[in-house]
Amino acid sequence: MVGTLLRSRRSEHHAQVTSVELFFDLVFVIAVTQISHALVEHLTWLGALEAALLLLAIWWAWIDTAWITNWLDPEKPLVRLMLFVLMGIGLVMSSSLPEAFGDRGLAFAIAFAVFQLGRTAFMLWAVRARPTLYRNFIRIIIWYAASAALWVVGGLAGGEARLICWLIAVALDSVSPALGFWVPGLGRADTRDWDVDGGHMAERSGLFVMIALGESVLVTGVGFTQLAWTPDVVLAMTVSLLQSIAMWWIFFGQHAEAASAAISNSSDPGRVARQAYTYVPILLVAGIVVSAVGDEIVLAHPMGHLEAATILVLIGGPALFLLGAALFKLAVFGHWSLPRFGGLLAVLALYPFAIGLSPLLLSSLTTGIVVLVAVWEAVELARHPERYPVTTRHHPE
Repeated sequence: MVGTLLRSRRSEHHAQVTSVELFFDLVFVIAVTQISHALVEHLTWLGALEAALLLLAIWWAWIDTAWITNWLDPEKPLVRLMLFVLMGIGLVMSSSLPEAFGDRGLAFAIAFAVFQLGRTAFMLWAVRARPTLYRNFIRIIIWYAASAALWVVGGLAGGEARLICWLIAVALDSVSPALGFWVPGLGRADTRDWDVDGGHMAERSGLFVMIALGESVLVTGVGFTQLAWTPDVVLAMTVSLLQSIAMWWIFFGQHAEAASAAISNSSDPGRVARQAYTYVPILLVAGIVVSAVGDEIVLAHPMGHLEAATILVLIGGPALFLLGAALFKLAVFGHWSLPRFGGLLAVLALYPFAIGLSPLLLSSLTTGIVVLVAVWEAVELARHPERYPVTTRHHPE
């Protein structure tokens, strides 16, 4: 029974993402949309901190499950049942997000704690005959139990106490993988023992980035249908769409296949998966979410007055995305990306001059930079394709 729950590793190619994994992801489409709308309604420093905290929590719930399904076979009925139960809990989490710092804080906290602990307990049972993985998940469940207690205590509390408890809890969730889930007496996990299917992890992380991009396009489309189609609004919609396309091109159109090959060929795919597909994508997702907030503001008031919060959103979204894209390339390929870091510096350089611009003009400038980065990389790849080989040891010769 235990063995039948685990994926069989095939030497010729990596495990394909299954339909049930894609179905599971739908719950997180709702979560990303809720966080984006909450940030629009509370565009303050406190609102940004709360949105960032909730986005981190949702990210860890999702990526930890992606790691689980890297080992477990979602085509097995028990694994599917586990994912369906998690979907139900995830729906409660997503529905609680708008009032997570209000009346539904305890509901969110309990749902999140049960989601993390329940999934890990299932994994412990499933790998009980695999000593290395079993010890690893003993460490993980100890860390999750500590953070779960803080989530629930924060849900019972209110105001600043809730925020402080949840900040500590999400900090524990965030640092534990980097520390190898170190536990006194049990030591820390070694990434070389994780038996990771690198290609599967690359595909799963890319799908969450796609979820965020889809939410961005959805925000633009819904906003566009509700407004009069004046030239300014049409141009704002076009600029928003161009930025989403450029972001997709930078992450998926240039080096995605080569990155999947790189992690598959790595001598330590667990380490690459932890860096490039566990930590770095949150910057990409955050950048896309913040950019979607900026798109919504620009669509509503393309020629309005730029307030300080709007400037930070319109510059911060593309900047976060380009930072994440640059760090992703560094983590996977081991070298700095001049186009991505150059684009990041160019976006940040707009800040001193932004106060005299309209929202549409500032959005157009940041979008132009992101598009320029995509074009620059396309030219670079065409000139030096040998730098990013896509052949892996998992492909048949």
